[in-house]
Amino acid sequence: MIGIESQEVERKVISILKILSAHSAPLGATVVARHLKDHGFELSDRAVRYHLKLMDERHLTKLVGRDGRVITEQGVEELKSALVQDKVGLAISRIELLAFRTAFDYEKCRGLIPVNVSFFPEEKFGTALHAMKPAFEDGLCVSDLVAVASEGEMLGEFTVPEGKIGLATVCSVVVNGALLKAGVPMDSRFGGILQVRNRIPLRFVELIHYAGSSLDPSEVFIRARMTAVTEAARNGNGKVLANFREIPAMCRGIAQDVVKRLGQAGIGGLLVMGNTSEPVCEVPVDPNRVGMILLGGLNPIAAAEEAGIESENRPMSTVMEYQQMVHFRELSSL
Repeated sequence: MIGIESQEVERKVISILKILSAHSAPLGATVVARHLKDHGFELSDRAVRYHLKLMDERHLTKLVGRDGRVITEQGVEELKSALVQDKVGLAISRIELLAFRTAFDYEKCRGLIPVNVSFFPEEKFGTALHAMKPAFEDGLCVSDLVAVASEGEMLGEFTVPEGKIGLATVCSVVVNGALLKAGVPMDSRFGGILQVRNRIPLRFVELIHYAGSSLDPSEVFIRARMTAVTEAARNGNGKVLANFREIPAMCRGIAQDVVKRLGQAGIGGLLVMGNTSEPVCEVPVDPNRVGMILLGGLNPIAAAEEAGIESENRPMSTVMEYQQMVHFRELSSL
C-alpha cells in the first residue's frame, strides 16, 4: 500500500512540474489546482500548497514573490526522467484529452480548437514564415489559420519565452474532437511519414504507434529531419507528416458531413477516406471499419526546420478560441 501511495504522490509531483514547465511566469496554488484537473487530479488549493512545499524541500520548485512558484533546473531534470509508466501511451492520452476539450461550433465558427504551439528565435521568425509559406499555400496543413504571440504573451496555456515568437497552428485532433461531438468514435492508430507522388498520397514510409509512444510522432520525425514538405509543396513529390485514423463503417456518412462542415469553416486536413475494410495507402484496415489519413498540423513547421530554422514545439498541447486566429497570409511579417 505504501508503494502505491508513493507512486500516486510522484504522479502528482510530475504533473505539477509539467504545468510549471509550460509557464515562464510563477504560478500560485489556485492556478496549479485548476490545471491539475486536465491531468486527472482533483486537489484543493490547500493540498496543492502542501505538495509544493514538499517540492521546495526537494529543490524541484522555488518560491518567487509571495505565493508563486517556478520550476528549478533540478525540477526540469526530474521531469525528463519521469516515471516510465507515466510516459508510456502519453501520445494517445493527449489526443483523447485534446479531442474532449475541443468545443468548436462549425455552424457559428466559434469555440475552442486544438493547436500545436511552436517557438522560434525572434530574429529568425521572418525567415521561418517565408520557409513555411509554400506548405500553407499548397494546403499541406490542417488549416491556414494561425495565431502569433510575442515574448511574455500567451498562446493557449503557454507563455512565449524570452527572445522567442510563438506560432500556433491548428492540430489534426480537431477532426477527432468534431467527430466525438457528433457521436463518432475515432481510433487514432499512428503518426507517420507519408510519401506523396504527383500530389497523390502513395504510402507510409515510417510510422510510430500512438499507444506505445511517449512522444508525438511528428516531433520525432521533424527532429530527425525525415520530412520533405517543401519539395512536396513545390513539385508534388515529397514526404509529409500524416496521421492514420479509423472509424466504424456505419459512421462514414456522418464523418463525411462533419469534414465538409469543418472545411466550410476553413479547417481541413483530410487527405483520404477509404472504403469499408479496404486498405488505405497500403495500410490494412480492420473489418467493418474505414481508414482515414489526416495531414499533420506541424507540416509548415517541418518546412521551416528543413530550411535550417530550429523551433521548440509543443504538439497537441492546448486549445485556443477559433476567433483569435487569423489566416497565414494576413501576417504582417510576410
